[in-house]
Formats: sequence, structure tokens, C-alpha cells
Amino acid sequence: MSAIMPELVVRRPVYQQDDLHRLSQYTNPQKPLGRTIKNSIKNIEPKSCIRRLIPVIGWLPRYHFKRDLFGDLIAGITVAVMHIPQGMAYAILGNVPPITGIYMAFFPVLVYFIFGTSRHNSMGTFAVICMMTGKIVLTHSSSPVAGVDNSTDSQIHANLDAPPGHYSPVEVASAVCFMVALIQLAMYFLRLGVISSLLSETLVSGFTTAAAVHVLTSQIKDLFGLKLDKRKGIFKVLLTYYDIIKNIDNVNIVAMVISAVTIIVIVFNNEILKPRLAKRCSFPIPIEMIVVVLGTVISIYANLEDVYGIITVGHIPVGFPQPKLPPMDLLSDIILDSFVITMVSYTISMSMALIFAQKLNYDVDSNQELMAQGLGNLVGSFFSCMPFCASLSRSLIQQSVGGRTQLASLVSCGILLFVLLWIGPFFEPLPRCVLASIIVVALKGMLMQVKDFFRFLRLSHVDATIWLMTFFTVTIFDIEYGLLIGALLCLANLLTLSMRPYTSRLALVPGTELYLDTKRFKGTVEIPGIKIFHYCGGLNFASRQSFRKDVYRIAGIVPQKELLLREKAEIDTKQYLGDNTKKLKVLVLDFSSVVHIDPAGVATLRGIVDDFAKIDVYVYITACSGRVYETMRKCNAAESKQDHFTMFPTVNDAVNFARHKNHIPPMPIWTATQTHPEENCISRL
Repeated sequence: MSAIMPELVVRRPVYQQDDLHRLSQYTNPQKPLGRTIKNSIKNIEPKSCIRRLIPVIGWLPRYHFKRDLFGDLIAGITVAVMHIPQGMAYAILGNVPPITGIYMAFFPVLVYFIFGTSRHNSMGTFAVICMMTGKIVLTHSSSPVAGVDNSTDSQIHANLDAPPGHYSPVEVASAVCFMVALIQLAMYFLRLGVISSLLSETLVSGFTTAAAVHVLTSQIKDLFGLKLDKRKGIFKVLLTYYDIIKNIDNVNIVAMVISAVTIIVIVFNNEILKPRLAKRCSFPIPIEMIVVVLGTVISIYANLEDVYGIITVGHIPVGFPQPKLPPMDLLSDIILDSFVITMVSYTISMSMALIFAQKLNYDVDSNQELMAQGLGNLVGSFFSCMPFCASLSRSLIQQSVGGRTQLASLVSCGILLFVLLWIGPFFEPLPRCVLASIIVVALKGMLMQVKDFFRFLRLSHVDATIWLMTFFTVTIFDIEYGLLIGALLCLANLLTLSMRPYTSRLALVPGTELYLDTKRFKGTVEIPGIKIFHYCGGLNFASRQSFRKDVYRIAGIVPQKELLLREKAEIDTKQYLGDNTKKLKVLVLDFSSVVHIDPAGVATLRGIVDDFAKIDVYVYITACSGRVYETMRKCNAAESKQDHFTMFPTVNDAVNFARHKNHIPPMPIWTATQTHPEENCISRL
């Protein structure tokens, strides 16, 4: 038994846009700016404003201890255990002392706990951001950086010894952190939280994958126990591999064996043990912490540094760093690099926050996240920190082991407090090759993003090209060049799409009042004497020329050329057109998908209407949104041309009006009939 299809029956007069507006009592919803500001101030509630500015005041009093506390405790302990090895490893990646990574997991994270809106982001060190900061440190610092000097003790005290105009690695890193904080807070006050969307998924994927290649390259010397000068500038990756090959005879076999064993142990745990144990216990094995402790113990008892020449972490101070203002005279030199770090760190952190918010059904405030990260970096800059960011791996672990709120971060900070006050010096004998091994294994997720290229290749060749160009530019040249090229390609793609939007010629679907694209729907039938042009996008100064060309192409007539032909033939309009109803009489512009129009677009549209009027072709505009309609009327009123455009609410209204006015006979396939021609009605069954 076949299902009975529902029917749509419509019978109403044909409306022009202004007639329908009068009938439905249309009003412009825009209010004067002064009244809008007055109403906004009037509706301000101090308590709600404070809760928005300091989110912890809103959620902490409602904290469900029985339901959430245990999960947050487990998550906090787990993340703290991850912070210790990752913090030290990524700090060395940033060319600062290992203890800096622990500072970053403590001071800014406490601030984020108070002001952040993501419940699951694990803030602190992140490989890409640390590497980008390390590049700036390498460029502007004058004292030895981590990886060149075997001991990091010299870096801790370099702040006191550096002469005027010379900066230690910690000073440069804290200055970058301070500059990033200023940019983030400025973006917050300007309400620019949405700016993270300017970095597309394609760009971020290609950039972070290439950045992972940079990170991997920087760790090979530690894996092999080599002492190499750090390369700067373009072709850095290629030159680093050249240096490694050149010094291959100087490889420390013991360091290489330690690295290999560490990598094998961590990979075995991550790929084999962890999936099996996850079915029985949600608490993961803290394998990174285990290898750090074992590496430290073995280094102590085997005296690896003295006997085998193994490079170790070196001096780790106890307690908090002395608060110090970053060097202000350095800020002007690092503002561009800091802006790049700001965009990348905020985009990564916000992306992670949105993923968890969508998955677990809660909201995050993009502007409040700017404030939270800006204040976190501001406080961190006074305590020898680099810019902090959400970590992909730690955030996923924090959520998967049961973390429910940012209280897990507070628990993590409490544990790290003991490390800072008492436990830190224990890790001084830790071989650097162990930390390098941890970094290399942690890069797996980012390196596997190369699969994204093949996914983009299936979906869009343009996106695949952007990914590939960004990846190779970052890898072969340098980070800022790749990010710039990728951003310019994304911008060029957007401009191309906005300047060349989708257009089509519509025709009637027999037996309906629907009008569809003739290229995609071959069963449609064009109405003699009427052309229907569908435009999707914005009509503005940038797209007006392509709009005019597309209109002429769909209409099949260029009015200026038509006039020249008539003048050349010296015949009048009636004689030229004759009684052939197939000649164009009405051009209908379907603006249902026009999202914006500016005065230049209105002027272009007015010129098109005038040009076609000269060859006796009427132009009807249909289905304008309220915003587009108001702009067109405002521009006409400003030039005393109130009735310049003939507008209809739908394409069907315009077509039926054109049939009635131009005496176009109904087609046999139409079900629309005019039983009362004098009323100009639409009847649909």
C-alpha cells in the first residue's frame, strides 16, 4: 500500500514587496545607537557581570562534591604526574631551564582556574608553543641556552649577571609571555574572541604537523647525545640534519641506547598495555613519570654523567622564583613573533575547549578565554614563565580519567607545589635523552595529522593545497613564513569565493511553483520571455564586476552591445524584437541567498536595471532579506530614487506578475491558473 503524499494548496494575490510589507506591518528593528547603549546599561546586573568575569564564583558554590570530587582528584593527580616530565622536557624545547616547565604548570594554571570557562582544558606547556618561544629566545638571548651549556644553572642566575642590553633566556621568555598577555587582553577588551576562526582547520593541521617535524628534529641531538649549535633562520631543519650527519661519529652510544629503550618502553605501554588495562582500570599507568624516576635513579647509581658523558638536566632550584618585571625595552622587538604565538596558542586552546564543550554539552566563552589566558600569561611573566597553552594529550587524559571541572587543575597545582618546594633537586641527574624520548613519543598524534592531508584531498583540492603549502613552507623555511603563507592562502581563498560566488539560471519544475538550477535539474522548463538569475553571496564593491558579468551571461544579452546593434541596423525596438515571445522580456534576480549588499552593490544593481530598461527588458528583484531590502531603500532614498527597484517577496510572485503584465500565455505543464486575471492571483494545487 503506497503512502499518500500530502498536498500543498495556496491561493493568494501576487504581492510586490512594499505591498506585503504594508500588509504585514513591517518595521525596521534597528534602534538608535544611543537608545541601544542606554538599554544595555540599564539591563546590567552587577552579580551576573561578576560571575561572567570570574566564572569560579558561579560554579564553585554549586560544586557537586559527591558526584565530581573523586573524578577531579584522580584527574588532578594524573595530570600532575604528566606535568613533571612534560614540563621539564618542553622547557628545554623552549631553550629555558627545565624548572620553567613546572612554573608554567603552576602559576598561570592557578589564574586559569579562576577565570577560565573550559572545564577540561589542561593548561601549561605545549610542544609547538614552547618551540616557537624557543626560537625567539635563541634569537634575542645573549647567554648560553639549554642544549648548548650542559648545566642549566648558568641560566637561572643569568638574570643577575646579564649586562644592560643583553638578556638571559629566561628574561626573553618572560618578555614573550608578557607581550602575549598584553595582546590577549587587548583582544579581550576589543571582543575579538571570534578571531580564532581566522585560522582554519586546514591551516592549523598543516602548521602543527610541520611544527612537530621541527620539534622532532630539535630532539635528535639529545637522543644521540650530540652537542650541536642550534641553527637559526630558513632551512633550519635541513641544516640541522646536515650537522647530525656530519657529527655522526660523535654519537654517544650509551645515550642512544637509553633513548631507544625509553622510546620502546613508552610505545609498548601506549600501544599495547594501555588499551588492555583501560578496560579494567580508568587510571592510566604514568609511564612518563616512571621512566623519569628510573632514569634519574640509574643516572645516580651508574654515574652516567661522569663515566659516560651523558648530558643531564643540571641544577634545579628549590622554591618559587623571585617575581621580576620582564625587560620592557625588549617588547618592541618581539611584538610580531608574540602575535603569532598568541594566535596559535589561543586557536589551539579554544579548539580543545570547544571540542569538550560540544561533547559534554556545556558552553565556553571565547572572549572570557582570552581574558583567562591573558591574565594567566600576565602573572606567569613575572615568574619566569613562557606563554602557556592547552595540551592535547593532557586534556584528553584529564577528561578520560573522570575529570569534571577545573578543580582537577587546582589538585594538580597542589601536587606540583611539593615538587617546587622539595622534590625538584631529585631530578637534577636525569639524562636529557630521557626527556627527548618523552617528547618524541608525544609527537605521534601531531605527526599522524599527515592523514588530514588525504582527507582534505578527498573533500577539497583547495584545502589540500593549503595544507600542503603550509606544511612544506614551515618545514623547509621556518615557522613564521609557513604561517604567513598559509594565512595568505586562506585569505586568498576567501576573497576568491566572495568575489566569484555561486550563480545559476533557474527554471520551473513542472507541476510546482519551485524554481531550480537548470544545470543540476534537467527536468526543469524555462518560461518563454523570462530569465531567472540566482545569486548566492554578497554584492559589494569587490564582487560587483563579476555580478554584472554573470547577469549578462544568464540573460544572454549585453544591453550596451544590443543598443549598438540596433543603432547600427537603424531599426526601432518594435521592429527589432517583433512578436517573438522567446525574446527576453523580464529578468528576475533571485536574491534569497544574498547575505549583504553595500552602496557600491546598490549602484551596480541600479545601473543594470537602467541598462536593461533601455532595451525594454524589465528587471525584478525577489526574496530580499530585511537587511538587504533596507540597504537598497536607504541608498535609493539618499539619491531621490525611491521607486527605482521593482521588488517581490518570492520568485513565483515575480513570474506571475511578469506573465500578467507581458501577456505571456500559460504553459500546458503549469498547474498555476489565473481564474481571476483581474485579481492577479496565484493558485497552486
